[in-house]
Amino acid sequence: MKAIIGVVGAGTMGAGIAQVAAQAGHSVVLTDTNPDQLQRAEQQIVKSLDKLVEKGKFSFEQAEAIKASLTYSSQLSDHSAASLVIEAIVEKLDIKHQLFAQLEQTVGPNCILASNTSSLSIASIGACLKDASRFLGIHFFNPATIMPLVEVIPGVATSHEYTNQIEQLISSWHKTVVVCKDTPGFIVNRVARPFYGEALRIYEEGLADFATIDWAMTEIGGFKMGPFTLMDYIGNDINYTVTETVFAAFYYDPRFKPSFTQKRHMEAGFLGRKTNRGFYDYKEGSSQPTPTKDPILGKLIFERILVLLINEAADALFMQVASPNAVDLAMTKGVNYPKGLLAWADELGAEWVLDKLETLFSEYGEDRYRPNPLLRRKVREQSKFIL
Repeated sequence: MKAIIGVVGAGTMGAGIAQVAAQAGHSVVLTDTNPDQLQRAEQQIVKSLDKLVEKGKFSFEQAEAIKASLTYSSQLSDHSAASLVIEAIVEKLDIKHQLFAQLEQTVGPNCILASNTSSLSIASIGACLKDASRFLGIHFFNPATIMPLVEVIPGVATSHEYTNQIEQLISSWHKTVVVCKDTPGFIVNRVARPFYGEALRIYEEGLADFATIDWAMTEIGGFKMGPFTLMDYIGNDINYTVTETVFAAFYYDPRFKPSFTQKRHMEAGFLGRKTNRGFYDYKEGSSQPTPTKDPILGKLIFERILVLLINEAADALFMQVASPNAVDLAMTKGVNYPKGLLAWADELGAEWVLDKLETLFSEYGEDRYRPNPLLRRKVREQSKFIL
């Protein structure tokens, strides 16, 4: 008999995690204090499973069995028999503390407690527990049912035994698991910052408009979406808040400095697709701007953003946030980058990347362009990131 899994928070992410666990054969209890939210979650899961039946991913009988394995409840006490409870509620530390203090009294002594947080430190959340050794981060990406990556983040107090158990469990759910250190943004939300930040900076300098920057990154760089299209898809409020959070968490390191352009769009209510207006206009009948398809300009834009992404990936490795393979897996599986950034650096040559960064650093004199020491070391030793 498979372990019982608990999920707290029946929003889009919580419902997605519950569905993933149920599809893996577990009995799942999904709780939320809002009955309407629970009803919406059940509707979301049923609709998703019905679509999977239509696509031939599950038989009708399999889908019905998955639906039957899910329990929807407003009572935390219904997690008493769970082996793992994952929290997916609002990103506010005091509210998470209240929840986990209650959960610790509810569940058994061997139940693992986890947070799906993307912006708060695992150590800070787990500090409210009497036994923080059984607490860690399990960060799914939205939509959880589709995105293959899960970041597993042990805190400083987390037992290695529990980390290993969770790594094996989540892998058995047909997810790609990367284990990383409890640092701001973990891997993906840290390493990806220049994709947005440097695109915004290039726009603010007047080098190119939104459409041209997006064209350069998709047509020349091979990215699935350009940065402005992606920010509109994510939501400028969400994307800006993540940037601001990472910036503050890194003691205001200039590498993560937020953009006034994005802040003003957010303040104006231009949040992206969900408000029909972001960096682009999505109202019915509106036409999208035409990019300037200048290959020289496009190459300059793409290479400038790419070398900053590589530099950030190198820094994550330098600061031992994760292994080289984990960093590259996180970026290809978590945000669909066309190549792992460290493998990309090996392909282009560390010397080429360093030269581009030193040119930018010399031009601007800003710390956001300072080359990482590990990159310099790779050039000096003529070695590669991925062995």
